[in-house]
Amino acid sequence: MLQTIISASAVFISTSIDYLLIITIVFAQAKTKKSAAHIVGGQYLGTAILVTVSLIAAFVLHFIPQEWITGLLGLVPITLGIWAAFKKGENEEDEAQEVVEKLEARKSTLLFWTITMITIASGGDNLGIYIPYFSAMPAERIAAALVIFALGTLLVCYIGFKLSSVPLIAKTLEKYERVIVPIVYIGLGIYIMAESGTFAKLMQLIGL
Repeated sequence: MLQTIISASAVFISTSIDYLLIITIVFAQAKTKKSAAHIVGGQYLGTAILVTVSLIAAFVLHFIPQEWITGLLGLVPITLGIWAAFKKGENEEDEAQEVVEKLEARKSTLLFWTITMITIASGGDNLGIYIPYFSAMPAERIAAALVIFALGTLLVCYIGFKLSSVPLIAKTLEKYERVIVPIVYIGLGIYIMAESGTFAKLMQLIGL
């Protein structure tokens, strides 16, 4: 159980830190408690959609008899981690400001769906992490991971709300994001391949 908590927390953190800055700035523009509730609700729905799609894909992958083949999906987060380590820096603050400007032009009743779409759009890489992670995990541990994801979503919203009033902290997070994300992604990929016995099988195939 402890291992599941640690791994699920690592997965959620690595896939959520990308859009934390955007959530922080959007919270900074929220004028009412109702607006804040729409942000949290949209974040939950967007995350739920990403997780549901990943679970369906992971379920299908479980029909593959050789579990170590599924473990090869661990190469996906490793690749994403390497890509994140070497990609050119992007001005996420400008991206977030664009989101804010769009939100200001919409009625508050559309805020919920706007945040939902932002979460899904910002979570394109999440599927490459969630699918291999869930496919390497038995059903009883998936339930525990989903609880961690639900709590993690609430925590992200809370942190974003708090950071919205502390610009210096938001800038610090943005600065070190490009170090944290690659390390967590690569570590996760190695964990998935090891958990599925992929490394052992590959060594056996090459005669080591």
